[in-house]
Amino acid sequence: QVQLVESGGGLVQPGGSLRLSCAASGSSRSLNTMAWHRQAPGKEREFVAQVTRGGSTNVADAVKGRFTISRDNANNTIVLQMNSLKPEDTAVYYCHAYYFDPQLRRAWGQGTQVTVSS
Repeated sequence: QVQLVESGGGLVQPGGSLRLSCAASGSSRSLNTMAWHRQAPGKEREFVAQVTRGGSTNVADAVKGRFTISRDNANNTIVLQMNSLKPEDTAVYYCHAYYFDPQLRRAWGQGTQVTVSS
């Protein structure tokens, strides 16, 4: 199994920046695509960004140009760099990973709160 632990959330003013990290442990050698999702109060969980094992990335239109996702396969971590934050970015951010065990499975982290407010 794979366990995911997020860190780096907090309170930031509009226009500010935050850096979220997600560390994978367990069967991390079988990790495949990893991603960030978020869920705002009263809304469904939505995709934010993903990165493949090879480093290819995809970012949601709502955060394109402001958020960047990166991956360190040696340390089994992904990072979401969030710049120019807006109040509508306020949400719980969840790390997600696909992995083989040997079937394709998925894992979620517990989430980290990001609040953008003045």
